[in-house]
Amino acid sequence: MITLAHISDIHLSPMPAVSWRDLLGKRITGYMNWKLRRHGELNSETLANLVLHLQAQNADFTAVTGDLVNLALRFEVERAGEWLKALGQPDKVAVCPGNHDAYVPGALESAQELWGDYMKGETLDNEVFPFVRRVGEVAVISCSSAVPTRPFLAIGRFDLKQADRLGRILKIMGEAGYFRTVLIHHPPNPELQHPSFGLKGHKLFRQVVAEHGAELILHGHTHRSSIHSIPGKGHEVPVVGVAAASAAQGGTLDDPARYNLFRIERSGDDWSCTMREYGYQRLGSEIVMRLQMRIR
Repeated sequence: MITLAHISDIHLSPMPAVSWRDLLGKRITGYMNWKLRRHGELNSETLANLVLHLQAQNADFTAVTGDLVNLALRFEVERAGEWLKALGQPDKVAVCPGNHDAYVPGALESAQELWGDYMKGETLDNEVFPFVRRVGEVAVISCSSAVPTRPFLAIGRFDLKQADRLGRILKIMGEAGYFRTVLIHHPPNPELQHPSFGLKGHKLFRQVVAEHGAELILHGHTHRSSIHSIPGKGHEVPVVGVAAASAAQGGTLDDPARYNLFRIERSGDDWSCTMREYGYQRLGSEIVMRLQMRIR
């Protein structure tokens, strides 16, 4: 039996002191959004308490589905690297990047440099994504939908080359009998697409999963708790989103901070996967188990 924790949309705060020269291009709109809206909605104390609760679960592995930073300033990326070290060792934590981690050109490359082994694993064709981490009989497959975009856009992209590599990985891991868990920041299901913040290539992603199969897909980006599904090879594949890990109670934009814990084990010739959602409610000050359900 393997336990897999899922946390997302860290959005480390507070925002560091910045000069106007730091805010050229898209960063100026992001900074204004932070000052006018987000600084009261995303809270470092909330995040710290949630992480302590998660760490007490002693999960075998933790998946972080992106948006560790806000504007991808160098200081933010460095601070996120320190946060990852506090979360766990690189062999027990993997990151798939979000749109804020690739906020401007060059930001994602900086994150890859500073976060090191947290964003590495087994790969194909000497490409960074998708990479694979094997945890017992579970294969955690980290994709990237993170690309820099124009102001007021938060879209992701999943292209043909990454689709080809993901398909080959799913086939290899499936034939080897692994429980294939795919990480991607932007949700791939059609219910959560939008022209300004959806995933370009979501149909392509679903085609790959339908052809080769997977057991579980985890995403962030929406700052909402959600459970959907997409067609797989022989069965529907659960698609699970989690609320932002730093979302304060009383906010108007997001669900309060939460994380998910999956218990994965073989059940005869198939798999059993039970999900528990932990986090804050709209009312009350305690972190509680909000939901328990079998998703496979």
